[in-house]
Amino acid sequence: MSTTAVPLHPIAKGSLTRLWVGVAVVALAAGGLAWAGQQGVKPSPASFLAHNGGEEGVVTTESGLQFKVLEEGAGPSPTPADVALVGYKGTLLDGTVFDENPQTAMPVDGVVPGFSEGLQKMKKGGKYRLWIPPQLGYGEQAAGPIPANSVLVFDVQLHDFKSKADIMRMQQMMQQQGGMPQGVPGQ
Repeated sequence: MSTTAVPLHPIAKGSLTRLWVGVAVVALAAGGLAWAGQQGVKPSPASFLAHNGGEEGVVTTESGLQFKVLEEGAGPSPTPADVALVGYKGTLLDGTVFDENPQTAMPVDGVVPGFSEGLQKMKKGGKYRLWIPPQLGYGEQAAGPIPANSVLVFDVQLHDFKSKADIMRMQQMMQQQGGMPQGVPGQ
């Protein structure tokens, strides 16, 4: 059996270096294009919440609500049977403010589930930041300026709270004393 020898021509000096430089340039260009393609892409609510849950001071509850105590309050916490006096600012992840009120009364059980759960964690005078996942907010329904499946971010201060029963008693006392009008005006 005979073997045919194929002559190998020597590689020009510096060819191997140019090859590796070319490979490095292509790899850098591909990485740059991949990075540029991700700019302006919003993270999914799940990926944002997974990352946010690892941040210092952020607590994630069993339901998926995340909160951070900005300033601890004192005393008891409100229950679903209470009406809370709160100040709040609600934003989307991109910082768009969708609602803000420095002082308003709201029934603890009359708001989205995540906000209600967050209020029940707070104490009078406390300030919290809440990250409400879509399933504890408005879910797949858009609500005014809030797109469907949005993570809601609230900075909340709990000024005070009273039970609904106490508020009803106070209203009845005021009506009996003539402090509140009875009936509809103009009748």
